[in-house]
Amino acid sequence: MPDIRIILEWISRLTDRLDSRALLDIAIVTLIFYWLLGVIRGTRAVQLLRGFGVMLAISIVLSSVLPLETLRWLLENAIQPALIVAIPVLFQPELRRALESLGRTNDLFGRPFARANRSELIETVVGVSRAAQQLSQQGVGALMVIERETGLQEYADRGVILDARLAVPLLMNIFYPNAPLHDMAVILRGNRILAANVVLPLSEDVVGPRRLGTRHRAAKGISEQSDAIAVVVSEETGAISLVNDGRMVSYLNEARLRSMLAGLLKVQLEDEPKHDGVLSAR
Repeated sequence: MPDIRIILEWISRLTDRLDSRALLDIAIVTLIFYWLLGVIRGTRAVQLLRGFGVMLAISIVLSSVLPLETLRWLLENAIQPALIVAIPVLFQPELRRALESLGRTNDLFGRPFARANRSELIETVVGVSRAAQQLSQQGVGALMVIERETGLQEYADRGVILDARLAVPLLMNIFYPNAPLHDMAVILRGNRILAANVVLPLSEDVVGPRRLGTRHRAAKGISEQSDAIAVVVSEETGAISLVNDGRMVSYLNEARLRSMLAGLLKVQLEDEPKHDGVLSAR
């Protein structure tokens, strides 16, 4: 019984010190850190943060346990100010992604992909899936990028503007070997092919069990710098891959690709059940 009274007294003192403003403060800070962790999840920022943490932990332990005045001075006067400058440079892609996510008013008001209606999205999902399957069967490499909330006009302007209605035969002709526009990527906006022969930024994340080709690195790169979805067909193996938010799922067939695209674009296909896909939509 004395133990219980002590515990109750401790809880009473704790609740007296915590008011509604303190609880609100804790909740807001928790949500901010949760949102930031979601932004950097699956990116190189995780390894960078881990490296910073290990370096700082070792430095603090050494300076605390041993009388290392020079190291302590460096931590207080050199390393900490340097981190303030280094963090925006090292985490530029992640910071840009975070600011873009805040700037998507459609995400805030629950109206995703307002630029394309449901029928256009279904047409895009079916057309891209069918074209990817046919390109895979013929051993033709391809890279198709589906624009979402983040505009890709700056990349489209680097290629050849088409603004043509999406059609499987047209995609097949674009990526046909030795065709004038077969290199680089195609950007899709709604149910239209916005541009072809588009140069995309290459991902710097080359760590993995297998070495990625240029198409796959470009797919990862555009998905790291925007909320676009990229579909890649490997010229060497014919494997179909889907890339979203820097994460890649490979060896898909037409049905699986169609289902995952529908889940990411938040559109319900009439001939199959609702499916959110393996890669979460941002």
